[in-house]
Amino acid sequence: MTETSLNDRADKQQAAHGGTLKMTARDVDVFYGTKQAIKNVSIDVTQENVTAFIGPSGCGKSTFLRTLNRMNDTVASARVTGDITLDGKDIYGADMDVVQLRARVGMVFQKPNPFPKSIYENVAYGPRIHGLASAKPDMDAIVEKSLRRAGLWEEVKDRLTDSGTALSGGQQQRLCIARAIAVDPEVILMDEPCSALDPIATAKIEELIHELRGRYAIVIVTHNMQQAARVSQKTAFFHLGTLVEYGDTSDIFTNPRQTRTKDYITGRYG
Repeated sequence: MTETSLNDRADKQQAAHGGTLKMTARDVDVFYGTKQAIKNVSIDVTQENVTAFIGPSGCGKSTFLRTLNRMNDTVASARVTGDITLDGKDIYGADMDVVQLRARVGMVFQKPNPFPKSIYENVAYGPRIHGLASAKPDMDAIVEKSLRRAGLWEEVKDRLTDSGTALSGGQQQRLCIARAIAVDPEVILMDEPCSALDPIATAKIEELIHELRGRYAIVIVTHNMQQAARVSQKTAFFHLGTLVEYGDTSDIFTNPRQTRTKDYITGRYG
């Protein structure tokens, strides 16, 4: 195939997905022992869009999110089948370095979980273990850049030696985002990052997601449909372990194709 044909094909693929394809999942099933938690899910994650996973509690959205950087590997009874790729490479392949995968595909959890270390060391930890800085000035630059991108630098620049656990809940969550950013990831997964935060802190996290959009591919699980509508461009609706509908956020919320989606959006269950 000629270079022109390859470029045309890439352009068509990009147009079809509304952006540059970053991760794909095809026919993914997740089992915990004999119980099937995810059934035959296929989805695309693009670079330019924030993708939101919505659905009632226990629908599988967080379980599926965890498959995207192999966090389910930490559960002894978990088994994942199907294909998940990052830049076209199978993340469950035998040659995939899981440590490197989790650096490329970072995770921010529901409850802020800063290390019991200083603010500086929270951010420096990842770059240090991955050898991203050879000297202290290099590390200082990474820490400052990461805290700036997380919208936290101006609030903490004069107390970098204070414990990260001494920050407010919203600041702790932004510190965790800075920690994820510090290893220069390509994808950021957020598992209900605002559920433990007050409205003011939530607004700051949502503003941060807008600012990070495009720099990283972002996937967010949220129980808050209004939040999904505010921050995402693509939305996937999960129910009973299946992906019911996936498309543009505006379409999902104003003109859903599936009755189950419409019933959930209009509050008939959930």
